[in-house]
Amino acid sequence: MPASYAYLGPEGTFTEVALRTLPEAATRELIPYVSVQSALDAVRTGEAEAAFVPIENSVEGGITTTLDELVAGAPLMIYREVLLSITFALLVRPGTKISDIKTVSAHPAAQPQVRNWMKANLPDALWESAASNADAARLVQEGRYDAAFAGEFAAARYGLEALETEIHDAENAQTRFVLVGRPARPAAPTGADKTSVVIWQRDDHPGGLRDLLGEFATRGINLMLLQSRPTGAGIGNYCFCVDAEGHISDRRVAEALMGLKRICLQVRFLGSYPRADVGVDGVRPLFPGTSDEEFLSAADWVAHCQDGRF
Repeated sequence: MPASYAYLGPEGTFTEVALRTLPEAATRELIPYVSVQSALDAVRTGEAEAAFVPIENSVEGGITTTLDELVAGAPLMIYREVLLSITFALLVRPGTKISDIKTVSAHPAAQPQVRNWMKANLPDALWESAASNADAARLVQEGRYDAAFAGEFAAARYGLEALETEIHDAENAQTRFVLVGRPARPAAPTGADKTSVVIWQRDDHPGGLRDLLGEFATRGINLMLLQSRPTGAGIGNYCFCVDAEGHISDRRVAEALMGLKRICLQVRFLGSYPRADVGVDGVRPLFPGTSDEEFLSAADWVAHCQDGRF
């Protein structure tokens, strides 16, 4: 039996479409799961080699369900990411007219991306959330709801029609998906990489977030995502999910993580992996003094000073 990848199902999700863009997906058994949590738990239990789930979209930011699952529970690591452009279709049972639509369903992350379209075209329709957009399409097929916002490609799978297509409130909307597995050695750096961590403050004090961000800023590391998530320990208790440019094998990134480890209550490493948004040629130039060579030169200088050879 081939190794399996779990993904947010059922069949016909944007997640499945994005997953199939990975070359290795052709050699894996792709198994849909009913939720992000169940897909990630399949990895934790060894039921699946890896899970593919949405983690961020360009309209609403981080997908909180995925972030919270990576923050809590047994550690997992991100190994790949994929960006997928997103537009929705309004899927209905054959013969349905727009005036017939009283209930609409989709994944909660879809609602901010179609809110204005709904206000203009379906102002009286009731929104009902589903586990995924494809699951919403399945529920329309079963007669539970009148319409679903999903990928147009899901229509054939569920015997539906696309009443409207190319629905989106924001031009060029994208969703970022990640391939998540059990912890292991990160892949070698490509020169266009991203490092993800979760940070817990040691205590709550003025300038605490500035202290955390300073570990990145003083080493010339740009942040690509910063999102707070409640720890569950009470109002005002948060951890921070961070995506930073660079790879843990880069000296500037490694030193930043060491600095965070010294001053934080806890740091969870979520992986260093190739960026999907740019290639090596698109990476911003390093700030002066932050290359590996300059870090090595500075370390040599300190060693010379310690030896009295300056």
